[in-house]
Amino acid sequence: MAATKAQNYTNNKYPLQSKPYIELPLGNIKAQGWLKEMLLRQKNGSTGKLDELYPSVMGSRNGWLGGDGDQWERGPYWIDGLLPLAYILDDKELKAKVQPWIEWAIKSQKPDGYFGPDKDYGPESGLQRNNSKDWWPKMVMLKILQQYYSATGDERVIKLMSGYFKYQLKTLPTQPLGHWTFWAEYRAADNMQAVYWLYNITGENYLLELGNLLHQQGFDFVDTFLNRDDLSRVNTFHGVNLAQGLKEPIIYYQQDNNKKYVDAVKKGLADIKKFNGQPQGMYGADESLHGNNPTQGSELCSAVELMYSLEKMMEITGDLQFADHLERIAFNALPTQIADDFMSRQYFQQANQVKITRHLHNFDINHGETDLVFGLLSGYPCCTSNMHQGWPKFTQNLWYGTNDNGIAALVYSPSKVNAKVGDGVKVTFTEETNYPFEEKIVFKLKIEDRVSTVKFPFHLRIPSWCNNAQIKINGQLYSEKITKNSTQVINREWKSGDVVELSLPMHVETSSWYENALAVERGPLVYGLKIEEEWVKKEITDNPTRYGKDYFEVTPRSDWNYGILDFPKDKIAEAFTVIKSEAKSAFPWNIASAPIQIKVKGKKLPFWSLYNDMAGPQPYSKAIYGYKETEQIPVSELTLIPYGCTTLRISEFPVISNNP
Repeated sequence: MAATKAQNYTNNKYPLQSKPYIELPLGNIKAQGWLKEMLLRQKNGSTGKLDELYPSVMGSRNGWLGGDGDQWERGPYWIDGLLPLAYILDDKELKAKVQPWIEWAIKSQKPDGYFGPDKDYGPESGLQRNNSKDWWPKMVMLKILQQYYSATGDERVIKLMSGYFKYQLKTLPTQPLGHWTFWAEYRAADNMQAVYWLYNITGENYLLELGNLLHQQGFDFVDTFLNRDDLSRVNTFHGVNLAQGLKEPIIYYQQDNNKKYVDAVKKGLADIKKFNGQPQGMYGADESLHGNNPTQGSELCSAVELMYSLEKMMEITGDLQFADHLERIAFNALPTQIADDFMSRQYFQQANQVKITRHLHNFDINHGETDLVFGLLSGYPCCTSNMHQGWPKFTQNLWYGTNDNGIAALVYSPSKVNAKVGDGVKVTFTEETNYPFEEKIVFKLKIEDRVSTVKFPFHLRIPSWCNNAQIKINGQLYSEKITKNSTQVINREWKSGDVVELSLPMHVETSSWYENALAVERGPLVYGLKIEEEWVKKEITDNPTRYGKDYFEVTPRSDWNYGILDFPKDKIAEAFTVIKSEAKSAFPWNIASAPIQIKVKGKKLPFWSLYNDMAGPQPYSKAIYGYKETEQIPVSELTLIPYGCTTLRISEFPVISNNP
């Protein structure tokens, strides 16, 4: 069995297609700066305390701890974020919380290879006590076990997976993925990626047979994306299924090297954006696809699952489109949807979000009017359980090993990585930056082994939005011309103390959205109108078991109904003024600490008002002859801040035509 292997990290084995980038062992990448602050807030917030905050599901009664309580996805969802957080922070307390779940899962395996809960119980409010044998929740536990093995090398994981995958191969023909619920059909990619991961360790051919079977039984995303119009119609797809299933063709592409699998995903992403897209990188799906009106909701589970899909697709293909999209979600959608203390979250967020109240909204689903408010269990508890993977897995995918024995930085944030390069030489790179708020990223190299120099390639991504990137090595210009949307590979002899400085100049751009609305972007950040906020905590008395004991409403203390004055496209630099704050906050993601402001001229639109406690129908932009109602209204200077720093915002602005 010939192996396609990078010297330092195992790549896909033949006949799987070699990957350009290889995930590093969990724990080798550490967060620094604002990103470390995010992880610490998770630890001190609900991620580190969910067993105390949500004991009915995450406590000892959970079926994944052998109990008679919740038997399905919520427990594994939590551990899928808690485990990487524990090992990235190297936190003994968090590791101790993870370990009982690992031990029970491993010890639950039966002689036929099955593992996990296997007994159904009667209904009980707030719990999912049936479908214990469903294929889907085990896919989440497989992801957990992969990460655990990556961090610890515990060989019991290999034994469990080998037995379970043989059980799957034997059982799936008579009890297929959709036997218990339809969820596993849409999420087969999570199962497949674990199968290929094990194949790269054991090289057993039955795993390739299982990969084919899972692909055949899973939902046909290739046909859907290439030949059907599902993405152009509402209520065709569950938003989270789409976020998770999007990667399936590219996961399978490793086994069947047909370009149609990559083409299908790219067309799917383009159609999602065209028919349902929103500026922050997400799409209207509340819960099913619901078009691109900026008041349609986008689910928190969809954000973290789409991030994970983009991370896997980036690793397999090296396609920088996926890296750009990943940063857009991470730096815009993710920070705004979870409270600063990581103790509450929104089920849905809106691109134009001007009032967060317990009220009926125009969503596909209604959970007691709680879908928009901040709470622990408001909306639906899947996001309470699943949101924890977002930042830890983002951290884990900042750096990769490469198939040319080098190292790659494909997405950027303050961090430190330990890795082997060249002929197995251990090095440390420290990434010093306040990106995405600043344009400068500094990489400092230290050789950990007793050698004076080491030759290896260093891969750096140049984003698609950056026109004039510059790289300096030890103060000297690396290249006169660096093209955007490219990977720069610096292959040289390196020594300890070498410094690589990457400059990614950011300039204001605009994009067009629903009803010709305008979004303002700069680098990877989208900007929203700064709206003063008032947070009020309220009690839930009608159904606290289902929706939690309390929640937060957020209402505006300043006006929100503004449009931006039209301007010539060649005068964009004159229309927008960028103001950078001198003060740096360890936690930049709120209205008080926003590091950047953009000023632009606008006017209030008196006819744009609330509807169902949200921004009313979007005024059409650049209407012929303009809006007569605005002629006598004075011009205002609007302040925009990064989308991820807002709670209330307008991010899709009506454009007020200058036509008389």
